[in-house]
Formats: sequence, structure tokens, C-alpha cells
Amino acid sequence: MARLDGKVCLITGAAAGLGRTAAELFAAEGADVVIADVGDGGDAVAAIAAAGGRAAFVSTDVTDEDSVRAAIDFAVTEFGGLHVLYNNAGVSLADDDGVTNTGTDVWDTTLRVNVTGVALGCKHGIPAMLDTVRRDRDAGRTAGASIINVASFVAHLGAATPQIAYTASKGAVLSMTREIAVIHAREGIRANALCPGPVLTPLLAKYLDDDAKRQRRLVHIPMGRFGEAREIANGALFLASDESSFMTGQSLLVDGGITAAYTTPE
Repeated sequence: MARLDGKVCLITGAAAGLGRTAAELFAAEGADVVIADVGDGGDAVAAIAAAGGRAAFVSTDVTDEDSVRAAIDFAVTEFGGLHVLYNNAGVSLADDDGVTNTGTDVWDTTLRVNVTGVALGCKHGIPAMLDTVRRDRDAGRTAGASIINVASFVAHLGAATPQIAYTASKGAVLSMTREIAVIHAREGIRANALCPGPVLTPLLAKYLDDDAKRQRRLVHIPMGRFGEAREIANGALFLASDESSFMTGQSLLVDGGITAAYTTPE
């Protein structure tokens, strides 16, 4: 049996990048997937349909509470419930630097998307998930729901190539996830933070436009390479599936060993 059979999954920021990779993987594993994004998710829906999966797109701005509420309602109406909420949408802004020279506009935008966006997803997603869990229990089906909040390895480490607002936002996501997990643990809802290491998505690639910048980071990764989108999606799949049923309030680091390293191989 596919690992997400019978599950409804909503993924924010899933029109492209890591979110789209996860959406396609989740659908291949049997999930009904809602792609919630400010961008056009039509291509992602079409790709999933062409592969035999089920997906739908809803235009969503994670900083707007009405938009987030509408996206959750859409998932419930379209597919009958909500089992997995994957808060993946995030930003990393070009002017994000050290604490002494990062503008308040960068702080505000970064925290609004990366932190408030996650909080709003949980605020409106959890009631829908509770209803789904109760309905599954009443029907004699395996019951449980999973929240996956994207933090980052920088929630655990500092960096001398600073993105102070981004780092602060991901630390906030990690702390918020722990508290949500503890509050809702006995209600059948799990919450975990997924913490990717450096992955060469367009979000990171814009900062690594020459070999010196790439090597500045690669020297700190024991595996000696950047991660791939599929590897992060596999971590999310584990957290979404029943394979992680006794795991909540945790930080799943998929980082090539970077947070384990003091020195790395020559």
C-alpha cells in the first residue's frame, strides 16, 4: 500500500521548488494534494494528474488570514478533510544581512511570511484536522494528523554569512512547532519541524553565483555536496506518513551532517 493512501495533504508554496517536489511525491504515494501558493499551480496539478495522482490548486497568500482560512476550507470541501498540513512557504530576501544593517522592512516581510504564515496555517488547519481525526475514528479508520513546519538547519547553527531575519524566523518556527506539538499531542495531531540543510534551489542559488561562494559553504558539509530537493521531500514524506506516528515536537535535520560537524574531511 502507498504510504499516504487516503490522506489529504495541503502544501503551501507548492507551485515550484521544494514544495512542488513534495507535492508530486505525496501524490505518487496516494495522497490527495492541495497546492496552496501565490504563484500559478496549474503546471504542478497537471504534472500530478499526468502521473495518475490527484491534486487541486488554490491561490493562497500565507500572510493573509482570510486567504489561509479559505485554503483550508477548500481542502476540506474538495477532498473531504485534512490529514497533513505542510507549511512549506517561505522567503529569503536579498537584503537580509547582519543585525546592524538589515532594514526593518526585510525583518517585517521575512517574519510575516516565515513565521506568521506558519502560525496562520496551524491556526486554521488544526480545527479541520481535529474534525478529520474524529471522523476517521468514528468510521473505524486509523486516525491521526501531521503538521510539518519547515524550519532550517540555521535554526540550530549561526553563520558568518548572515541572513539574520531568515535565521531568526526559522528559530521561531522551531520553537513554535514544539509548543504546538505539546498542546495537541493527545488530540491525535503531531507537529514536527523539517530542517533542511543547503539545497540548490533557486532560493539558494541566487546567493551562490560563483564557485568561491559555493566552496565557502561546501567545506562545512561533511558529505561534501548540497542536498537535492527529492531528499528533503523524502524527509517530509516520513513525517507525513504513519511511519513517524510516535514522533512529535521534533526537529528532523536533513542536512548532510552539517550540524554534527566540528571539522570536516579534507
